[in-house]
Amino acid sequence: MTAGGTVRRYEAHDREELLALFARAGDGSPTGDLWGHLPSEAAIYLTPYLDHEPGSVFVAVADGALVGYLAGSLGRGAVPSEEDRMVRAISRYLVVLRPRSMPFFVRSVRDGVRDKRAGEPSAGEIDDPRWPAHLHVNVAPEARGTGLAQGLMEAFQAHVRAAGVPGAYLQTLVENERAARFFARSGFVRHGGTPAVPGLRLTDGGRAHQLTMVWPAPKGDPA
Repeated sequence: MTAGGTVRRYEAHDREELLALFARAGDGSPTGDLWGHLPSEAAIYLTPYLDHEPGSVFVAVADGALVGYLAGSLGRGAVPSEEDRMVRAISRYLVVLRPRSMPFFVRSVRDGVRDKRAGEPSAGEIDDPRWPAHLHVNVAPEARGTGLAQGLMEAFQAHVRAAGVPGAYLQTLVENERAARFFARSGFVRHGGTPAVPGLRLTDGGRAHQLTMVWPAPKGDPA
């Protein structure tokens, strides 16, 4: 519990409220939304965790309402890979044909071709036995600075340690400096390069760059 509210495990009755929170929890990020179709974006970054590994999902509650969440996985294969989730979501919702979403995918193809020709590394999730767990965390604007984001992270890290998992990784954007500082305070350190993310643009029109951070679970910590 923090002065701003409480953190607990996700429960099935939270689902609809959590999906509504997903629509606004990213407000204020340097990129805004992804391709502008929330159902397909949730089908990549939220609902697979609720469906396949709900025990690794935590929510933050303030004044009786959900104001934050952490969707995580211990990395044991319950949650499909990000690539699989993305392919399924794009196919299910046909987002490449939606007028609002189409510019993202056109840019993504162009960026990918340019980057490959230039020999640039590509963005994507990592597969390393040192850090098998991973997470996505978001809090609503009104809950930022209340300690609830830290509470979500601490709950997940305790969950990882209790499961005997050696560590976790996460991915954010280099340009999201506030998030990077928060993750560093939680014990995550930068890992690898910072490739540009195909299709993704900052609010000023520039390219966004992936930042991977890793956290080795301390050995011998109590469960």
